[in-house]
Amino acid sequence: MVRIAPSLNRIVTAFLAALWLAPAAFAQGADSAEVERLLGELAQPEQQGWQQIEASIMREWSKSGSPAMDLLLQRGQQAMEEGDMEAAIEHLSALTDHAPDFAEGWNARATAFFHAGEYGLSLADIERTLALNPDHFGAITGLGIILEELGYETEALEAYRAVEAIHPHLESVRQGIERLESKVEGERL
Repeated sequence: MVRIAPSLNRIVTAFLAALWLAPAAFAQGADSAEVERLLGELAQPEQQGWQQIEASIMREWSKSGSPAMDLLLQRGQQAMEEGDMEAAIEHLSALTDHAPDFAEGWNARATAFFHAGEYGLSLADIERTLALNPDHFGAITGLGIILEELGYETEALEAYRAVEAIHPHLESVRQGIERLESKVEGERL
């Protein structure tokens, strides 16, 4: 098991509390009523058009309300796609500096940090993402992945279950739940 700072327990507790206690905050450009409607549709397990609903939610969450901030997000995402994490982190750091209430900026930078192997920095940005948008299934999934990789299987399972409640269509999350349920339940016996 990987050894990490004892402060991770405090961070995990804060993340999990944010999932259920924090009011949803969205980007200034996002239509929060539309996102809430879409999240309601996405949560239906039998929803056939979930991919389009997911894409619509992501489009809404990606609206900062500022063309300049949207451009920084696009440049950061493009740099990630090209495998240039250093450039991605630079663009996304500029974004989070100038738009600190834009959840998707924090989430994108968390992803870049994750791909750069900087789990602590990624966790910090996931925490900020979830404080601004506790329904962000991508950030919660990232939290679950990191927790699982660090050996926090019970907490990872809880994160995956939180994702499933919001977005029950993700096969990787379903597999994570199945994998961890058998491990965690095995530990209880």
